[in-house]
Amino acid sequence: MELQENVNIMPKIGDLAPDFTSVTTVGPLKFSEYNKGSWVILFSHPADFTPVCTTEMSAFAQKEDEFRAMNTKLMGLSIDSIHSHIAWVNNVKEKLGILMKFPIIADIDMKVSKLYGMLQPGESETAAVRAVFIIDPEGIVRLIMYYPLNVGRSMDEIIRALKALQTAHKHKVAMPVNWQPGDKVIVPPPKTVEDMEERMKSDYEMIDFYLAKKDIK
Repeated sequence: MELQENVNIMPKIGDLAPDFTSVTTVGPLKFSEYNKGSWVILFSHPADFTPVCTTEMSAFAQKEDEFRAMNTKLMGLSIDSIHSHIAWVNNVKEKLGILMKFPIIADIDMKVSKLYGMLQPGESETAAVRAVFIIDPEGIVRLIMYYPLNVGRSMDEIIRALKALQTAHKHKVAMPVNWQPGDKVIVPPPKTVEDMEERMKSDYEMIDFYLAKKDIK
């Protein structure tokens, strides 16, 4: 069976994030320039003026300063016009007192949605699912989350995952299940017998030679 040319193929973890230039609520932006030197969370929502999306986008806006403190920029997207976006931003500000300052892509031609595999026909062919891409300062995709149209995302989990990725990136370690900042991290397993012997003499919390934890100073 041959693959159709219009099949949406999302980037994979470890891939260079596809570049694009789009109209946004803060003006035209080229993604690679926006991404340069900082982490970026690129996330899509199905449509403006919808209830679940309003709760999510408001939550992102309320956490924007926290993300900025982690050297992380936000960028939203939906398959709506720039006029719809601006009207919705204004509506949310009037009704909830929350201003969405981060750029929201007006992906009316579905260019970026297709580039990132955000259109999934089983859910909808005209609305992007609730996708989250966390991209590092080198433009590499580090995490991908997908939610259906009818389930809102967990802001706590997005922030936890970002902190875990940044900690792993900085200290070259891994995170155990349910890791939270301040918890011990997992040291990469030994690659030689000599490494194993040295590890057994260390002050790590040793569960076994292949599973050892330590505190981050």
